[in-house]
Amino acid sequence: MDALLRAAGMIADPQVMLTILAASFFGLVVGFIPGLTATMATALLVPFAMFLDPVAAIAAIVASTAMAIFAGDIPGTLLRLPGTPASAAYVDHSYRLAMSGRAGEVLGVNLIFSALGGVLGTLVLVLAAPTLADYALSLSSFEFFWLAVLGLSCAVFVVGDNVAKGAAALLFGLLLATVGRDYTSGFPRFNFGEPDLLDGVPFVAALIGFFALPEIIRTMLAPDAKGATPVAQASRIFAGMGRALLRWRWNFLRSGLLGTTVGALPGAGADTAAWTSYAVSRRLSKDPEAWNRDSVEGIVDATSANNAALSGAWIPALVFAIPGDTITAIAIAVLYMKNVTPGPSIFLENAHVLYAVFITFFVANLLMIPLGWLAIRAAIPILRLPRKILMAPLLLFACLGAYSVENSMFGIGVMLACGFIGYWMEENGYPVGPAVLGMVMGRLVEEHLMTSLIKVQGDVTRFFERPVATALALFTLLVWLWPLARWLARTMRRRAA
Repeated sequence: MDALLRAAGMIADPQVMLTILAASFFGLVVGFIPGLTATMATALLVPFAMFLDPVAAIAAIVASTAMAIFAGDIPGTLLRLPGTPASAAYVDHSYRLAMSGRAGEVLGVNLIFSALGGVLGTLVLVLAAPTLADYALSLSSFEFFWLAVLGLSCAVFVVGDNVAKGAAALLFGLLLATVGRDYTSGFPRFNFGEPDLLDGVPFVAALIGFFALPEIIRTMLAPDAKGATPVAQASRIFAGMGRALLRWRWNFLRSGLLGTTVGALPGAGADTAAWTSYAVSRRLSKDPEAWNRDSVEGIVDATSANNAALSGAWIPALVFAIPGDTITAIAIAVLYMKNVTPGPSIFLENAHVLYAVFITFFVANLLMIPLGWLAIRAAIPILRLPRKILMAPLLLFACLGAYSVENSMFGIGVMLACGFIGYWMEENGYPVGPAVLGMVMGRLVEEHLMTSLIKVQGDVTRFFERPVATALALFTLLVWLWPLARWLARTMRRRAA
């Protein structure tokens, strides 16, 4: 109770509330600019988080990402351009209804069910995290090693059908994670005599490069590319929301819980939760014809799930220090920078920070309703601006962020290099997300691997000695073999046909 009251007092601090408000506006702006993502918003906030206390820094990340995930629905509905990957699952559905004159209704559904989905996910986070933490205190480095490996595996297999390219991106991220001093001996590795690489590839600069630069490059290569114009005014946003809440209450609960569960899987994230819930909604709909023609049922399911997944992703991040998605990977890095170690010990050593995160989720999702209404009203004239006008200040913002972390031009060089690499990867179908997760979690895998090997003097059979470690190892093996099993099943069906 003392930690909870302390956390509430910290959130009520005017500086923290102002930080939440500013980060919320920033997340809304980034979210409804097509092509910019919630992850990119988080990466651009990291340099500013360096100058904030831990609670304000995490509050800024939580608020900006929650707003960005919702705001991505605005251009998706009005322009058929998903503002974030999480909006892509139902963008055609939303745009089709908007074209029929129901833009206000669709955006109202997006706003209300996004906020409520976030609240539901936070409730699950609050109830599940302490229980999991009590159990996690009994885990050893063997279990944490397999959890980290499982997180890396899930990061590959949720990116799509092309597992080979997902694995290649992950291995590239792991390669970047090996740059710097060796964990056990401190010997420099792959730094090519460059002192700035002794502590590894600068994380913030690399993040900004991977997520901000590719979109800027694409706009520079096609500066005169024009998008669609809004087809309907978003009026009467909240009309009929009471009936919608009553009618779709079970869809909301089902998809909110499903989104939280998917979000808690390491490497999944809001976009996976949205696609999964949208597919489940279509399969379980009582009226499939109406679902596909004029119902908002699929939108309710998907938009509830993607915001709930944001909260769910914090469960493995806080309890096991395993990022549930790229956003929580960045948040974990920020916590480490602030000398706050995520994992089971956070419930004992920094409980006030943990409860502050919980409270921030509630505040951010409730604040989404009034701020989201303002964003919808302002979206149409802003979306008419040419995107090339927005890219120059964005590039300046990215350079300042990369430079400010260590006040070095080396950070800008890393940002540019990672930006060109990220652009090449995206243009050739290689996902950037697994590469970033590999960078973040590579060190974690190495740390627990080397710690375990030292404890057992190199006897790898001891990795399978404890029951939980054995179960996690078997589950990880099943994840690895799943694509092969699918390929064999398809081959056998073709031969049978």
